[in-house]
Amino acid sequence: MSDLPRFGRAAPTIAVADIDAALSFYTGVLGFHVTFTNGEPPHFAIVERDDAELHLTLAPEHRSDDVNVAHILVEDARALHDHVVAHGVAIVEDLRDSDYDMRGFVMADPDGNRIDVGEDLNA
Repeated sequence: MSDLPRFGRAAPTIAVADIDAALSFYTGVLGFHVTFTNGEPPHFAIVERDDAELHLTLAPEHRSDDVNVAHILVEDARALHDHVVAHGVAIVEDLRDSDYDMRGFVMADPDGNRIDVGEDLNA
């Protein structure tokens, strides 16, 4: 497989029933900034923070399920956990250290989409 080109950053697409509420959460609580929107009113948006990029797409009938839709690596999972708890964000799986040297938790956005957060304890 060495003849394949290098892959770059991946950007998961997250379905949301209310794009305004999603943008408020991702920008206001998580500190992302909007880099692109499509439609008026918007039905698609790209948000970025540092090396993380998420694509939000309007799906009015969207219902979340019990799978994680994105995994975000951070430098300090405890600090982010404490921040989102202080902002009333739903925690699906509480902060924990794994046996494979990751600290993490799972939170839910306003649509119930599960976002897995991880910190590499060996970094």
